[in-house]
Amino acid sequence: MKKLVAEFIGTLWLVLGGCGSAMLAAGYPEVGIGFMGVALAFGLTVLTMAYAVGHISGGHFNPAVTIGLWIGGRFNVKDIFPYIIAQVLGGIVGAGILYLIVTGNGSDIGTFAANGYENLSPGGYNMTAALLTEVVMTFMFLIIILGATHKNANTKFAGIAIGLGLTLIHLISIPVTNTSVNPARSTSQAFFVGGDALGQLWLFWVAPILGAILAGMVYKYLAPNKA
Repeated sequence: MKKLVAEFIGTLWLVLGGCGSAMLAAGYPEVGIGFMGVALAFGLTVLTMAYAVGHISGGHFNPAVTIGLWIGGRFNVKDIFPYIIAQVLGGIVGAGILYLIVTGNGSDIGTFAANGYENLSPGGYNMTAALLTEVVMTFMFLIIILGATHKNANTKFAGIAIGLGLTLIHLISIPVTNTSVNPARSTSQAFFVGGDALGQLWLFWVAPILGAILAGMVYKYLAPNKA
């Protein structure tokens, strides 16, 4: 239960910190954090929670990470669904808190930093581009995680590598899909936006999980010993 609570809190913070920066700060000229600031915010949420609760649950905060670690031989299959449920619930609660804050001055939530393609893509990218982006970005995210947490790596700095890796991923892919690489993060925002965000949500489960599975297989080949 402690592990599940840690995953709940970590995912809540990821959504509140990452999507919150996009909703509350990115659009204000006097703050002006833009894409770069939002990307850094997402990276910082994972970095801070990795050190805060990573020693309790492993610091996944992402169903794709959980599945990728299982494929890579780093996680027990019996814990997959409890972890995913805790992550999704944490994301929805984080989005709920953000919803109450955003609407506190009468503002409309708009797209609520939801992930999407075509009309929901910041750059108007199509489904193919979104699918490819999410698969490749999640693949690389899992390669970073599996490598940084390997028993032969300097794991004291794993949280930094993973957080900066997620920042880089956002710098690349925010214009394409608003960056998911995390089905729980996508679900939390789509839950409040509805409409097209819910209709396109399938891609942000399928693509990250596919990328994570491929990464788990590749890294298990590269470094077969369990960490």
